[in-house]
Amino acid sequence: MDSLIQTLAVYAIPVLFAITLHEAAHGYVARHFGDPTAYLAGRISLNPLRHIDPVGTILVPGAILIASKLVGGSAMLFGWARPVPVDFSRLRNPKRDMFWVAAAGPAMNLAMALGWAGLLKITTTMDSGVFSIFAAGNARAGIEVNTILMLLNLLPIPPLDGGRIAVSLLPHRMAWRFARMEPYGLAILLLLLFTDLLGYILWPLMVGFRHLLAVIFQF
Repeated sequence: MDSLIQTLAVYAIPVLFAITLHEAAHGYVARHFGDPTAYLAGRISLNPLRHIDPVGTILVPGAILIASKLVGGSAMLFGWARPVPVDFSRLRNPKRDMFWVAAAGPAMNLAMALGWAGLLKITTTMDSGVFSIFAAGNARAGIEVNTILMLLNLLPIPPLDGGRIAVSLLPHRMAWRFARMEPYGLAILLLLLFTDLLGYILWPLMVGFRHLLAVIFQF
């Protein structure tokens, strides 16, 4: 039980930062390109309560963490936040600007992964103690959470960010046909998750990215 509480404490801050800044980045970039929908809804905010989905942000990731601790194994964290409302028709150039709005979330997760990696490097220079151990745990969790969110959202499955990016890059006719997959996107994602195909796709990318961070930051 103590181990479970420690794990939840270590992951809480990185998860809240990861989802809050990811969603706020979408809204901020959308406003920059002409769509104030998220701004008017109060979603360009650093208040995590504005972005938390009770099921996707708390229940599902928490259940995965608890299950992995109880069975003594490891599992890939999975979850989601409340999507930031974006009216793509209000963007100055909807098809082109969709790319930047969609890419903003994963780009923010990349920036946070780099920031957490920097913190992990700093902890290696600190004297061993409760604070340094906790900070190192936060840093490792931050790297893991943001790496997963970045890579997961870059999958070319509408309505994930990668799907939006694909729509913005494809020729108009192909983009329109591809966008019609959106109502089935969540079902496709869940199918990949429950058949373990999602893990087979993401784990090699995650390992490669973490290795790259280790090389860059020398930890």
